[in-house]
Amino acid sequence: MLSANIQKAIKHSYQNLSQQLDGFIPRRAQNYLVAEIAKTLSGTYHKSNRMIVAEAGTGIGKSLAYLMASVPFAQFGEKKIIISTATVALQEQLINKDMPLYRRLVEAPFTFLLAKGRQRYCCAEKLMLASGGQQDGQQMAMFENKPKQQDIKQLQDLYNAFSTQKWDGDRDSWPETIPDDIWKIIVSDKHSCNNSMPSHRDCPFQKARADLDKADIIIANHSLVMADADLGGGVILPEPEQSIYIFDEAHHLPNVAREHASAAATLKGAAGWLESLNKAVVKIANLTDAKRSARFRNELQDAIQQLIPALTQLSTRFNANEFKERIYRFEHGELPTWLEEESKSLKILSKKAHQAMNKIADLISERVKDGELSSRLAEPALSESGFYLQRLENLAKVWHLMAEPNHDKGAPLARWIEVSPEREDDFIISVSPLEVGWQLDRQLWSRCAGAVLVSATMRALNSFQYFAIQAGVSLKAEDATQFLALASPFDYKNNAELLVPNIKFEPQHPDFTRYLGEILPNYIQKNKANLVLFSSYWQMNQVAEKLKALAIKEKWNLQLQGKRSRTEILNKHKAYCQFEQTSVIFGTGSFSEGLDLPGKLLENLIITKIPFGVPTSPVEEAHSEYIVQKGGNPFLQISVPEASKKLIQSVGRLLRKEQDSGRVVILDRRIVTKRYGKSLLDALPPFARKIEY
Repeated sequence: MLSANIQKAIKHSYQNLSQQLDGFIPRRAQNYLVAEIAKTLSGTYHKSNRMIVAEAGTGIGKSLAYLMASVPFAQFGEKKIIISTATVALQEQLINKDMPLYRRLVEAPFTFLLAKGRQRYCCAEKLMLASGGQQDGQQMAMFENKPKQQDIKQLQDLYNAFSTQKWDGDRDSWPETIPDDIWKIIVSDKHSCNNSMPSHRDCPFQKARADLDKADIIIANHSLVMADADLGGGVILPEPEQSIYIFDEAHHLPNVAREHASAAATLKGAAGWLESLNKAVVKIANLTDAKRSARFRNELQDAIQQLIPALTQLSTRFNANEFKERIYRFEHGELPTWLEEESKSLKILSKKAHQAMNKIADLISERVKDGELSSRLAEPALSESGFYLQRLENLAKVWHLMAEPNHDKGAPLARWIEVSPEREDDFIISVSPLEVGWQLDRQLWSRCAGAVLVSATMRALNSFQYFAIQAGVSLKAEDATQFLALASPFDYKNNAELLVPNIKFEPQHPDFTRYLGEILPNYIQKNKANLVLFSSYWQMNQVAEKLKALAIKEKWNLQLQGKRSRTEILNKHKAYCQFEQTSVIFGTGSFSEGLDLPGKLLENLIITKIPFGVPTSPVEEAHSEYIVQKGGNPFLQISVPEASKKLIQSVGRLLRKEQDSGRVVILDRRIVTKRYGKSLLDALPPFARKIEY
């Protein structure tokens, strides 16, 4: 039950809120959300399963609600709070706006920090080696393929900036985008970033982590939380048992969890770096006690000498000409017998290589700790070892998953091969689970002190079931997980209209794109802010090309997603709106979420097509196949619920504040002509509807 102290702290912060915010309007939905989160975390509904899943519409003020409910509980219970988001924009809002505001509402002080995963920081040692700062042959070994001159130049620029303290090693603080293929060479990893080494105590990642244990509230992202969970929990972040997790934008969590449980590795590319490791291991092992390391060195070299020909030979067994769009997927995740046997062999060899390399690195660290080896000699070797350990671990994971037999219960793994974009004669082996809910339950829900999952779009077709199954959240009545749907306080009926025009073609008609170009001008509002959402870049560009001349004639300020950065597009849009000019933004799916355009910055939203996802990725295809196998309908079980969520997100761009008004136009007649259309329509906010017949 809620203690008197916690109740008093919550009440005090809410009373102060009205004094801190100009024009504060008490919201029943926000009050209710605070109360339900507090009761859940205190064990009112269930002693151990302290979990609430809440859909809180725009304008309720969910971030302040979960802070007011959870912080006093955490402080009195001596627990940490981990707030996890899916986007940088929400992290910035929490750090710059919500947390400072909440701090002014309470008497008890608290500290908060932004936590980033290792993958956002470079490893100083790796950067020095990759840039050529130490010329002893280690530089080239770090590249799978021969580096371009411009890559070496960029690495040298990064190293010079870091060594002169003009850059802190944080990927996000470098003024330009660092390409993925450059970053993966220098990124910090758990193997090479060794806290026992003096130079690593001041490396970017360790410096960023120094104060993390002292913080009361840690703001992270879903990827970092899953990375910590994969390590067993309590390695990067506080232990789950001592933590209250708040997942904001929680609808993204299942996809992030699936990405973390997946693995991919090349064949010839892996053989290449294994060749480099075979040469380097003698030099690395020389820093250990020869008697103790001889066995592990022999095991490693023996495994490598079997892995290289096996991987190279395997790459000759596939014919890229037989692949559909450069990808071959194994139906139902079932491998041919020969590949199943090969996978079992590669699983044993890659695991053996990884374990032996790990032992050699441990023996070097041990000698440093015992004062038998200087840090100066050990650090380059440990850094290089870490680089290989990371790759060996990934290789072992791929072949472990490839060799995993399909089970009678549960979904199979999705397994596929694709032609490498780096070189035409190489292939990438990929494996991904279809269901990750059980993993989230095992790693987080069954261990944590409490969990709050919130989002503005958690339900699909007015039901939590789709999300709960994906996220491994118990639907059993006896587990008493709380599910809460709170409508936005906005006056949708009086402030906004939903128009479905009577148009000639539906999206599946071959003339639909051409027709869009003809009818779209009828729905653009002059001297107002317009956002048009398309289903694909191709369709958006086709329509934009057709309307180019008209846009000039009508003096539309037309901007296309992808032509400029998002920030630049929005800044120009705001300037046009300020002078009451006609501003038109053409965007795709990513503009349907996280775009905040309040008031006059958006008054006319046009959705050209219901956002159905086409199951084109191997994982989506495998999931559809699995549902069909079980006698289900993947369109109704996956496509329609996903489209419902995306459509709610899309229309959510229109009203951002209570005084906002405007119009939503849906140019897809299927929302009224198809049987599933009624479900999609009924799941939308209660706009005033105008459906033309």
